[in-house]
Amino acid sequence: MPHIDYFFATMSPFTYLAGTRLEDLAARHGATITYKPLDLGALFLRTGGTPLPERHPNRLAYRLQDLRRLSEKTGLPLNLKPAFWPVNGAPAAYAVIAAQREGGGDLGQLVHSITRCVWAEERNIADDEVIRACLGAAGFDPALADRGMMAGAETYAANLEEAVARGAFGAPFYITDKDERFWGQDRLADLDHWLGRNA
Repeated sequence: MPHIDYFFATMSPFTYLAGTRLEDLAARHGATITYKPLDLGALFLRTGGTPLPERHPNRLAYRLQDLRRLSEKTGLPLNLKPAFWPVNGAPAAYAVIAAQREGGGDLGQLVHSITRCVWAEERNIADDEVIRACLGAAGFDPALADRGMMAGAETYAANLEEAVARGAFGAPFYITDKDERFWGQDRLADLDHWLGRNA
């Protein structure tokens, strides 16, 4: 059975625009997924990326055009200037980690719900009530938002170290159990194709 390690950031617009396509293709190929939320800013600094505030205006302008086009292409609504962004994505990441450990719900739906809060619903994912609502909507115990914080913080930090060690440098980033790497939601079709030939 093929396996995918999914490195992502809870406040990433490109994670949001992936929707639940990863889960759909994993189901088609009988693949399992481990969700590994991480600190994207720290990953950029560790792997040679440039934080948004330091990027050239040309790159910033292109990013906005690209996001607009991807929103149209995927059919997912997106606010290019959300009210709660940048935001501390760690609390929501800890909730994903706790939910994965606990089980019983839909992790793909949870991740998409959290990112949708930022990019389409003008909701603050650093707010405990927003996190609880996302957990409940995805079939998890909303109280997960209140427990396992220390373990969540440790796993969150470990995910960053693992991502760097395994060659990731952005989000979303997908790594198969055969060390095949795919960066970006726009590479999901390539991952789908690769699994079809190698799973």
